[in-house]
Amino acid sequence: MNLTVTGTAMGAFVAFMSLQFGLWGFLVSLLFMAIGALLGRAAEGKLDLRGVFDAITGRRSSS
Repeated sequence: MNLTVTGTAMGAFVAFMSLQFGLWGFLVSLLFMAIGALLGRAAEGKLDLRGVFDAITGRRSSS
């Protein structure tokens, strides 16, 4: 599946959630999608979760 089809499917899902469940359903679905994307990138080895955690907590800087 290419990125256009994936993006379209995700947009349709978020639109369905916002229409069916209102604002809170929309926000919860976005939160779970973001968590899933982060975990997927970490599983592929494209994201270092320890580095992200250290940057969020202020242990490292980006410069």
